[in-house]
Amino acid sequence: MGGAFDLAGRRAVVTGASRGIGRAIAIALADAGADVAVTSRNGDDSDPVAAEIRSKGRSSLSLLLEVRHQQSIRVAFERLDAEWGPIDILVNSAGTNLPQTLLELDEASWDLVVDTDLKGLVFVTRAAAERMVRAGRGGRIVNIASQYGVVGQVKRIAYSAAKGGVVNVTRSMALELAPHGITVNAIGPSFVETDLTRQWLVEPGFRDGVLASIPLGRLGTPEDVAHAAVFLASPGAGFVTGHTILVDGGWTAR
Repeated sequence: MGGAFDLAGRRAVVTGASRGIGRAIAIALADAGADVAVTSRNGDDSDPVAAEIRSKGRSSLSLLLEVRHQQSIRVAFERLDAEWGPIDILVNSAGTNLPQTLLELDEASWDLVVDTDLKGLVFVTRAAAERMVRAGRGGRIVNIASQYGVVGQVKRIAYSAAKGGVVNVTRSMALELAPHGITVNAIGPSFVETDLTRQWLVEPGFRDGVLASIPLGRLGTPEDVAHAAVFLASPGAGFVTGHTILVDGGWTAR
């Protein structure tokens, strides 16, 4: 890879990178030439991903980062400061989903989803943006939202609230950070088969119902999302900011 999509010399951080979409993004960024720090809320869960990145000849760090906790964010970025210095790319992939209807919804579940998917994303971004602004060399921020940030779905009350917030806060961040040469965009995936979604896809009729809603007739893959992330992190997307790319197989085009 080269030219407009070459990330050689860039340093990236991917949260929630131990598996699924986050892992695929971290690997894809490394394949594009970036050094990639990977985080997980359990710390050593991301060690195998870091090792895989190093096997490609890239530098990598594996970091403990619980995005809901301010002290964890501070410690992780202080380690980045000490071992790497300025970063160029942040991908906010850490997230969770607890499907509940409005009448089932409890406060603890709401707080877990919203604090992880929205609040955590905002404060991780603030930590990264502070450093990008101080370094004065621009940057790329990519937020993982969801198609349910722009359309509704049953049993997704907290998740839709959080991901809708991600879509709109992406716009606000883009406006604030544009004068510093920092772009901020989001990706809204459709159903992607991962450890998180597989538990629902095995339910009788669920997979068929999902496939019937996707005009391209297949589920998304983590790599589908990763390719979009590489584009948004690359020089080729230098004039793209404040947008959400829907990697959804046509779901929301209906």
